[in-house]
Amino acid sequence: MEFHRIVSIDDPQFPKLHRLLQEVFPPEEVLAYDLWREPLLDPSIHVCVALHEGEAVGATEYRYYPDMRVAMTDFTIIGRPGLGIGRFLMRSRERELDRLAKESATEPLGMFAEIYDPYRTGHEFGGVSPMNPIVRREVLSHIGYKRLDLAYVHPSWDLEGGAVSGLDLGFLPTDELRDEIPGALAAQFLETYYSAIERKPREWYDMVQSIREREFIALLPL
Repeated sequence: MEFHRIVSIDDPQFPKLHRLLQEVFPPEEVLAYDLWREPLLDPSIHVCVALHEGEAVGATEYRYYPDMRVAMTDFTIIGRPGLGIGRFLMRSRERELDRLAKESATEPLGMFAEIYDPYRTGHEFGGVSPMNPIVRREVLSHIGYKRLDLAYVHPSWDLEGGAVSGLDLGFLPTDELRDEIPGALAAQFLETYYSAIERKPREWYDMVQSIREREFIALLPL
């Protein structure tokens, strides 16, 4: 299996990636094809596909913010069962994040991820069994992800200004004994991460403001 980074929508692997995104995620979570051109040119954004026999069978997007010492997993897709895709993507991503941290001479605090709550949403991730939200959430819990103690919404990636709910903001702490993070860190991360979306809902602004006013936010079990 090959771990291939995509840096242009002209890459012949990009259409395969975008089809995977459309098959697995709901429309409000998928950026339109042409709107990927600029983000892929950003060297801090890593969009990678797992290629097996010329087919894109999985994908992940991630980034590292050395000034905050945190990473973000934008998405992870496991497109087919029985190939060990999830483990392959996780280990490949870990090696790259370790490299980025060393290059910036920083010690990571952990990694954020938005995690669907299957008990609040009926989304089935395109009917792909390994992406079943209950399975996915439990696997992330086993890896060590926790959820921030807050009611979470995020701006819609269809750029229409809507609020997307039914998710938790998760965090995988480097120190597994960590049970809280500073509210200022969480607010700074969200403002930085969603700076690319101009139209954001009032619910999101209110949430970020309430986060900023809290000294610490508890990390709870998934």
